[in-house]
Amino acid sequence: MTVNVLILPGFEDSGPRHWQTRWEKANPSFRRVVQTDWELPLCGEWVITLDAAVTEAGPDTVLVAHDIACLAVVKWAAVTPKPLRGVLLVAPPDPMSPEFPMEAAGFRPLPREKLPFVSTLVASSDDIFASSAFSKRCAKQWGSKFVDIGPAGHVDTESRLGDWPAGFALLQELIA
Repeated sequence: MTVNVLILPGFEDSGPRHWQTRWEKANPSFRRVVQTDWELPLCGEWVITLDAAVTEAGPDTVLVAHDIACLAVVKWAAVTPKPLRGVLLVAPPDPMSPEFPMEAAGFRPLPREKLPFVSTLVASSDDIFASSAFSKRCAKQWGSKFVDIGPAGHVDTESRLGDWPAGFALLQELIA
């Protein structure tokens, strides 16, 4: 049985040195979900694009979301959930934070219901886009396993994680 892995980058996409791009290049079966506009993210559009990708991929799918793509996943799950194998939510930002991109629209309020599939939420203790308290609260509300990776910024290219093997191990847990 083959598990489909969909890569869901956040605001401004994931560049060539980002761990999501590295995973995608190292695993040709992984597929990036391409949004219409990476610089002007509209949650409703992102949810529609995500729904189409999940419908095409089928229920034996794991989502790997970073940044505001995590919020799109949670919004999607609240309105048009489909069965999934699991979701890796990495560094979901607080949409009420002053650091949240002003260009992003429709991402608040966040659903508080438990997600209808297995999920792991990964957070950094010094992410400028989300406090540890916010991340822990989201993990609890969404029924996600919570993983604090310590000080790693926004868990992005600037965090210098390279291929981020510890994150890939978390993905493998969801696939297994």
